[in-house]
Amino acid sequence: MWKEADNKLYRRFTFNDFSEAFGFMSRVALLAEAAGHHPTWTNTYNRVEIWLTTHDAGNTVTDRDRKLAQAIDRLLA
Repeated sequence: MWKEADNKLYRRFTFNDFSEAFGFMSRVALLAEAAGHHPTWTNTYNRVEIWLTTHDAGNTVTDRDRKLAQAIDRLLA
């Protein structure tokens, strides 16, 4: 589940291996590009961490972040 703290939505994802994690990141990248909204994220082996915030709104969580978070969640459904 996504957690909201420090004006960001955050979620950590764990996969079976690096290839699966990287594939997920590629799918998220396509969603983000289509939405014109790009996450801050890290990847270490099978783990992906994502932080969403809207820079144009003063680095706070907006509906734009929540919509992208929901779209990311649908990738895993």
